[in-house]
Amino acid sequence: MQVILIQDVNNLGGANELVSVKNGYGRNYLIPQKLAVEASPSNLKQLEERLKQQAKKEAKLLAAIKDVIATLTNGALKVGAKTGTTGKIFGSVTSVQIARAIKEQKGYEIDRRRIQILDEVKELGTYKAKIDFGNGNETEVEFEVTAE
Repeated sequence: MQVILIQDVNNLGGANELVSVKNGYGRNYLIPQKLAVEASPSNLKQLEERLKQQAKKEAKLLAAIKDVIATLTNGALKVGAKTGTTGKIFGSVTSVQIARAIKEQKGYEIDRRRIQILDEVKELGTYKAKIDFGNGNETEVEFEVTAE
């Protein structure tokens, strides 16, 4: 029996997938639990339409991510930190400070958990951080630590 999964099912497949299952499993579990629908011609057309719409949304999202990446890589961010007389920073620069600098200087709000600082920042200077947007989209951002 062919069914179209509505939700992700462990050990079977993901949502909007066409899978073959045994008749009893499909009729007695998947369909009554609203995890799948039978693969009739009309349901197959609906699946095809959903996949087209999903592809359009992903294309728009990818274009938006490319715009954000282009903006972020254009010029270094400036992050202020309190320093001693020798130029060493009290504490260190964190992803929270970088996220705040991106919001203030570039106008994009990025979750701090998506930012990974590549080097340990203990002194004034220029460093790099990696931002992961998901689905393999990531970029390196340069930031400059200056005295406040």
